[in-house]
Amino acid sequence: MASKDKLLLVGVAVVFNRDNRGKPRWFVIRQTADGEWELPKMAVRRGESSVRSVIRAMGEQGGMKVKVLEEVGRSGGAVTVNGKVVSQRYLYYLMLEKGGGEVLGFEQYDWLDYPKAVRKLVTKRDKQMLMTARDMVKEMEKKKK
Repeated sequence: MASKDKLLLVGVAVVFNRDNRGKPRWFVIRQTADGEWELPKMAVRRGESSVRSVIRAMGEQGGMKVKVLEEVGRSGGAVTVNGKVVSQRYLYYLMLEKGGGEVLGFEQYDWLDYPKAVRKLVTKRDKQMLMTARDMVKEMEKKKK
């Protein structure tokens, strides 16, 4: 019997809100003091959609209500778990923070304007998705006018 390849789905939240001048600010996190800055990522639970996973995580860990606007993009990769290589698929979602409380589940976090956020992010994939998300927000603003 052939073993079925495991695929680990990872939902990624590309969350923004607006500062008092109406400019977008982006939510970035650092999971450990010596860790790298990144966009919030969460493994999708069995029976859960990737969209549900990012809404759940931002509520539970980020203490915020969010609205998913659209998918930013997808990316693949692989990770080694218990000595076995497991395929990963990242699904990035553009989300608007609609209200928030206390951020409890992220060790360190910050709301930054785009230039600062993109400088803090370490992975090329996160930087690229943040740039795409910023362009999507600009496009939405154009359509509103």
